[in-house]
Amino acid sequence: MMIEIDNKVVSSEILEQRFCCNLPRCLGKCCVHGDSGAPLTPNEALTLEQILEKVKPYMTPQGIATVQEQGVALTDSDGDLVTPLIDGKECAFTAFENGIATCAIEKAWNNGIVDFRKPISCHLYPIRVKEYSTFTAINYHQWDVCAPARELGEQIDLPVYRFLKDAIIRAYGKEFYDQLEDAAKLLSLRTE
Repeated sequence: MMIEIDNKVVSSEILEQRFCCNLPRCLGKCCVHGDSGAPLTPNEALTLEQILEKVKPYMTPQGIATVQEQGVALTDSDGDLVTPLIDGKECAFTAFENGIATCAIEKAWNNGIVDFRKPISCHLYPIRVKEYSTFTAINYHQWDVCAPARELGEQIDLPVYRFLKDAIIRAYGKEFYDQLEDAAKLLSLRTE
């Protein structure tokens, strides 16, 4: 089922499915696996250019070399603007801590070095957004590497949209998030 809020069509799975990142179990595989890098907006690519020197201390030497070679963003085979990958594997902005893949950009943000947290596509995951001429499609993406996140989400009964509250508010505002909360309440009343 789809829910329409403003000019956005939202999959009800975002309200119904459970999700909570479980980094000790998945080891941050979403930063390492995939066919292309993290989707970027043109503004995000510009921001990455501007903050690159501040983020470099958090990056791996291979990540720095990849960005120096390819730039902070490139166009993938689908025509989307994305971060570059190191040898077709992890995102160039991936950092590793105790064997867990994390985001060098977010580490710089956590330390107050930059005011850009990370690409919104990463912050919103497992939500995937597709822009159309008259509406925005907001869908739930189920990836096998996130099985531990779905298991933990079920255990603690955390819906996707609540797990992503900060990201959703960052992307679409508090009023949109509140409307999602209202839609979730209505949906739960229908299924009782």
